Amino acid sequence: MELLRLGASGQERPYVREAGVVYDLAPLTAEIDGAFLASDGIARVRAALSRSELPTAEVEGLRIGAPVARPTAVVCIGQNYAAHAAESGSLPPEHPVIFFKHPNTVVGPNDVVLLPPGAEKVDWEVELAIVIGKTARYLSSPDAAREVIAGYTISNDVSERAYQLDVSGGQWSKGKCSETFNPLGPVLVPADEVDPQALRLRSFVNGEPRQDSSTADMIFPVLQIVHELSQYLVLEPGDVINTGTPQGVALSGRFPYLQDGDEMTIEIEGLGRQHQRTERVHLG
Repeated sequence: MELLRLGASGQERPYVREAGVVYDLAPLTAEIDGAFLASDGIARVRAALSRSELPTAEVEGLRIGAPVARPTAVVCIGQNYAAHAAESGSLPPEHPVIFFKHPNTVVGPNDVVLLPPGAEKVDWEVELAIVIGKTARYLSSPDAAREVIAGYTISNDVSERAYQLDVSGGQWSKGKCSETFNPLGPVLVPADEVDPQALRLRSFVNGEPRQDSSTADMIFPVLQIVHELSQYLVLEPGDVINTGTPQGVALSGRFPYLQDGDEMTIEIEGLGRQHQRTERVHLG
């Protein structure tokens, strides 16, 4: 089962795809958001499908939006793959490295990624994203995290490395928060249908391979991430957690940074594929 939001930006509607057929979720909910997830929305969708209560939908040609609306937070884990830490010139961290992206960075999976005026070191990062379904605070163990995860999707944690490292003041978020810097989707797959530690994830730029790894190589696995985060902040339904990226980014020095008109393809096994074109912002 795949939850998705389709339609023009700001006018998306909720749908579900099951066995290749798309159904309209309007009879059940107006939106796929934190409130929907917190009210056992996924279970209610499954029940409605089993009773054939949802009408089929014709969605050909509709834009794909982010699969969760208005996340209240986008929490990110840095250097969560040892080889990526090494290509960044760092040792693997002993504890999860946490930073934040502004929630308004979230856009659809195939939307244009805007290069800020003057930005010369914009980078791609394929990441498994966790979507929280229940409030999580001071979880007792990593295993307890299973109960608060609604599902998984794909994130491209677009980054401007000069902003992140050269003028950051020691905190990475400055290089992570430009508009459009978090394409998300295309779908939200329920947590019980995904093994989050056995997924191949890849990225391409202009059709050329960049990243190719597995979530099995995470330093801190998904359940540990959610457990540890809950000790420091309260996770709310609809929050998104980007779990880190593997080696193969431009920061490594092996590939050029993104230029105007470049095309990124970001994919994770079982969760789908994104495709974005970059476009330089020109002021005046």
